[in-house]
Amino acid sequence: MIAAPSATRRPPPTTAARRMSTHSRIYLSPPHVGALERRLLLDAFDSNWIAPLGPHVDAFEREFADKIGVPHAVALSSGTAALHLALRHLNLQPGDEVVCSTLTFCASANPIVYERATPVFIDSEESSWNLDPSLLHEELADCARRGKLPRAVIAVDVFGQSADMQSIVEIASRSDVPVIEDAAEALGSTYRGESVGKLGWASFFSFNGNKIITTSGGGMLCSDDKSLIDHARFLSTQARDPGPHYQHSQIGFNYRLSNLLAALGRAQLKSLGKFVAARRRNFEFYAARLRHLPGISLMPEATGGCCNRWLTVIRVDASAAGATPEEIRLTLEAENIESRPIWKPLHLQPVFGGCRHRGGRVAESLFREGLCLPSGSAMNVETLDRVCHCIESLVRNRAGRTAA
Repeated sequence: MIAAPSATRRPPPTTAARRMSTHSRIYLSPPHVGALERRLLLDAFDSNWIAPLGPHVDAFEREFADKIGVPHAVALSSGTAALHLALRHLNLQPGDEVVCSTLTFCASANPIVYERATPVFIDSEESSWNLDPSLLHEELADCARRGKLPRAVIAVDVFGQSADMQSIVEIASRSDVPVIEDAAEALGSTYRGESVGKLGWASFFSFNGNKIITTSGGGMLCSDDKSLIDHARFLSTQARDPGPHYQHSQIGFNYRLSNLLAALGRAQLKSLGKFVAARRRNFEFYAARLRHLPGISLMPEATGGCCNRWLTVIRVDASAAGATPEEIRLTLEAENIESRPIWKPLHLQPVFGGCRHRGGRVAESLFREGLCLPSGSAMNVETLDRVCHCIESLVRNRAGRTAA
């Protein structure tokens, strides 16, 4: 057995480690909770509605549907579960294809594989970083010529920015292909003056701990199609048939949201406007400080939409900035500041190797050049200044320029 080294034999901490120990951690997108969340959680606790389902679940579904402007919503254990149940409702078969944005987290495509279908990935457009409607048109036209249309299109609202849903829905509807809007990151954003999540056949949202509102873990499936929501609600409670005994004629899932977490979600929903305003203020602070640095630009806001700025994302031209996104990330990390690369496109992910994709240049360049900055709604001027100062110091030093 090797003895643990004694304290006197340990190497001295590095300069970066010493610096980190003197600064509190700035996280990428932490939860933001307060007194109302505590009060409603205690209400659920005191009522003894601890197990899944209960009055807070029912109220959360109603209040969320009203907020989005849709008639039906079902609260679930995650956004992934919501997408899975929407795809299960379509009765996909092996060999079926589902079109999906490539610039997104893997959870936007994993449920396609759960249902034994095959993803087809579409590149982003420069103006929004979301699914390119012109490439979708090309893909559906080619599919029609081959005589095999996809069963659905999943359009992602990446980093809170709405995709061009009107164009996407119009293109898909010509081929009678339903559109599912992955609005996991986009609660509180608008498109053409309306809440995201209204234009497709279905939409879903995430309440993961890093999202703009959180239930710790959770999601919501929304739709005008009552049959979809009724079926999802049935499947999400293990598909138990009506009756006093336990009988099951379909395979179901344990996908319902608990009453405790729904109570948290109700409180968070009441603060949604405040959270969006705070994150947009974060973006404006970053923009004012960083957009004049050589080689640094920020994620554009697409025409016709208002992005919730869930995460502020910079794009780095390393040749002009004198630093790569990874070098900036490591510099921030040395100061105890969390940042994160942009999503690696799904058509480059090993797990989806061999899947067809259309385009890819835009998403690949965004992956190479993008970096997500801390964006929590509780950030203040001091923490924002810390992030900006690190980036400014590195870029100005590397670019051979002095501070203004």
